[in-house]
Amino acid sequence: MSRVASTAGVTIAKRRPGASFGDDRLDRLASAVAEVRAGARSSPRTSKLFAAGAPKIAQKVIEEAAEVGIEAVRGDRLAVIHESVDLFYNLSVLWAELEIAPAEIWREMDRREAILGMAEKLPKAAPLPLEETDLEVGAAA
Repeated sequence: MSRVASTAGVTIAKRRPGASFGDDRLDRLASAVAEVRAGARSSPRTSKLFAAGAPKIAQKVIEEAAEVGIEAVRGDRLAVIHESVDLFYNLSVLWAELEIAPAEIWREMDRREAILGMAEKLPKAAPLPLEETDLEVGAAA
């Protein structure tokens, strides 16, 4: 990865084509969560979330996202990092509950990057067409 300094003086890793940029870590997390769901790995916290179902898991995602925002407003950089990890964890549990593979998320991010120049939120005024088949595992990017 190459390093690029931002205007705020923070060094940001810039992704090179074909280089990993954290998705391998999220893939490992998703695999571990899937193992818990399948009963092949023990995690009381994760098992409890799966037993509670999608509404409770979604509530945890919302709570963690709010905590990230609160800590950001407070200016507590370390707390934002910690809460972000919690958010990724709960999001991974939600994806597993809904049988969404991380690769489906990465493909959508790639699609948005190809259209918008980065994987940002789509414009509300003119939503871009999306077919369910575009997100199927194994579909061409």
